[in-house]
Amino acid sequence: MKKITRITTQQKNTSRYNIFLDDGNGEAFAFGVDEAVLIEFRLRKGLELDEETIKKITQKERLHQFYTQSIHFLSYRMRTKKEIYDYLMKKELEPEYIEKIIERLTKEKLLNDREFAEMFIRTRMNTSSKGPKLIEQELKEKGVSAAIIASVIPMYGYEEQYDKAYKFMEKKLRQSTKHAFRKRMEQLQMNLIQKGFASDVVKDVASEFFGELDTDEEWDALVFQGEKLVRRHAAKFSGYELRNKIKEGLYRKGFPFDLIERFIEEQIEQE
Repeated sequence: MKKITRITTQQKNTSRYNIFLDDGNGEAFAFGVDEAVLIEFRLRKGLELDEETIKKITQKERLHQFYTQSIHFLSYRMRTKKEIYDYLMKKELEPEYIEKIIERLTKEKLLNDREFAEMFIRTRMNTSSKGPKLIEQELKEKGVSAAIIASVIPMYGYEEQYDKAYKFMEKKLRQSTKHAFRKRMEQLQMNLIQKGFASDVVKDVASEFFGELDTDEEWDALVFQGEKLVRRHAAKFSGYELRNKIKEGLYRKGFPFDLIERFIEEQIEQE
């Protein structure tokens, strides 16, 4: 048996205490404990402790330290159970202790994967250009169960997707006007699919923009690309061969045939 001879407050943290024990060979520092552990085991001067009790105290203290670190980790933002598990595993805490900490945090309502998923979707919807499929993948990577994901992903419905996809496409179309509208639309549709938007949403948004095609803007883009092709091929080709080269090049770039013919007539034939 060992007797507690002295309990002192730690200088850097007044909620932690130093425990000194005497095993018959004089007083010596034994271990430090948090105030919660001190109270739980009713540690006080003169109390005798056997080895089994000391082991329980030190295990409890270790568990409490990692619990406190988990609270600090949670203070920055919400986390999933998997994120807490991975965080504690990196600190080399035993899995059985990790499960106890996760269970405690869950009971204290500090961990809730459903609430995390709902918050995560709302944040992504408000702060990113990602669609629901990409967000769903992110939630899976964070350890959220398939059942929870299936129940919360409808928050990002058709209307929300349509509005975000429309704004994305509208912004991108304003940025570049020197390429064929069809090619730009194909690229933007691919971008939206890669961002995780539903294909039916992407098609519906695209059809609206196709209905708003600015012919004058498309003509200006065709002239820009056509003149580049003329400069590239005029030195090697002329007449029929040059016209075919220009037609092929403009068609590959996505321009409509009627505008290509107009360019050939107005720009090439006149020369």
